[in-house]
Amino acid sequence: MKYHAAVAAELLGSEELVRGAIENLETSALAEKDKTLLRFVTKVNHRAWEITAEDMKPLYAAGWNDEAIYYALTVCALFNFYNRWIDASGVHPMSEEAHREFGKRTAQHGYNPK
Repeated sequence: MKYHAAVAAELLGSEELVRGAIENLETSALAEKDKTLLRFVTKVNHRAWEITAEDMKPLYAAGWNDEAIYYALTVCALFNFYNRWIDASGVHPMSEEAHREFGKRTAQHGYNPK
């Protein structure tokens, strides 16, 4: 389990839930509202230039507001930036256990180490 997945598992209290969402969003135990947002984020990740006002309709119907949608866009964009920076800078991969430990720490203290 990678770092951000480990944080999510710690915050949600379930590695299985996070692993299920990563492996197959549609068959995962996530709530439909959350799946709707993650489908949108997937499109942001892979085909952002195709997003139109029509893509917002399922989000609003599921109960998401503009603030939550913009937050999801921002998190998606930042994670893309950081992941590419880490990959390109040669930062060495961590073990599964290291990911879990960092995930626990981040869940308790946030991404800002202050």
